[in-house]
Formats: sequence, structure tokens, C-alpha cells
Amino acid sequence: MNPRIERLLALLALAVLIPALAWGADAIPDHYKGLFFDAARAGRADLLEGMIKDGVPVDLRDDHGYTALILAAYDDQPAAVDALLAMHADPCAGDQRGNTALMGVAFKGDVAIAQRLVGRCDVNARNRMGQTAVMMAALVGHADIVRLLVQRGADLTLKDAAGNTANSVARQQGNAAMTALLAEVKTPAHSR
Repeated sequence: MNPRIERLLALLALAVLIPALAWGADAIPDHYKGLFFDAARAGRADLLEGMIKDGVPVDLRDDHGYTALILAAYDDQPAAVDALLAMHADPCAGDQRGNTALMGVAFKGDVAIAQRLVGRCDVNARNRMGQTAVMMAALVGHADIVRLLVQRGADLTLKDAAGNTANSVARQQGNAAMTALLAEVKTPAHSR
């Protein structure tokens, strides 16, 4: 069995014994925080729901500023994403670099999770480098994500801090198919 899953199961037994924690974020023991973030990465919606009901803040952040929602989305865990959204996790929260769950999914390419997140926040939100989700999808060639984001109002004319657009990023990667796709799709008029 995966050592991380073994750790989750062992700590689950401990978690069941801890009644109504009602901790502040600073008072939560590090091992319990680790369990919370491991549960998000492993897609353990049951653990996440129980820990949140016991007082762990739904938008607790780890040392990198990641929330459980960011981790669950990035690690392709749709059940955990759904559970966290149902428990009012902030879908617009960014990590220390300003990257949101949608930006992570755009980079990874999970269309189903992107569909869960798009429309909950500004599709043109930028990280600290000025990058948007559509730029990240274009960088790694996720055509379906690019199409989804453009349909939802992604502005292809936006530039990051280095002056790059989604199209210039695709060209720099030598991705002719993505460059052609970006030339074909249009930013909806309502997003301008």
C-alpha cells in the first residue's frame, strides 16, 4: 500500500478520536494539518468533510499558500473538489505566487475539474507574474482547456509581466497546433 495512504488511514483513526476541534489555524497541530492536505491530494472527501466539521478551516493554507482545494484540483481529485466547494472553499484563493486552483488545472489539463471551477471566479485572474489560466493552458498545449476558457470569456489579448500573451507563449514553445487554435478562437465580446 502507498505509504501516504497508510499514513492517512493511521491518522484517520486519530482524527476520529478528536472531538470538535474548533481550532484556530495556528493552534492546529502540524501532523493534523499534514493529514488535511494529504487527504486533499488523495481525494479523500470523507476525511476532508470530517476534519472541516471538526473545526479545521476549509481554506487552511500550507507553507506554500496552497489550500486543500488548490491541491485537490491540481492532483485530479474531482470528489474532493466537489466536497470542498460544497463546504464553501474559496475557489478564487491563490497560493503564494497568486496561482489559483483553475490555473493549476489549466496547467495540468483536467477538463472535468476545470468545468467545476470556471465561472466561480474571474477567468482572467492573474498570478503575481501576470499570467492567466489560458496562458498556462497554452504553455503546455491543453487545447480543450483553452477552448473552455475562451468560451467562458478568457481574454487572449492580455499580457503577462514579461509581455507575453497566450499566443506568444504557444509560439515560444514551438506548438504550431496551439498557435493555430489561438488564431481561430475569438474572445467573446462580452468579456472585453
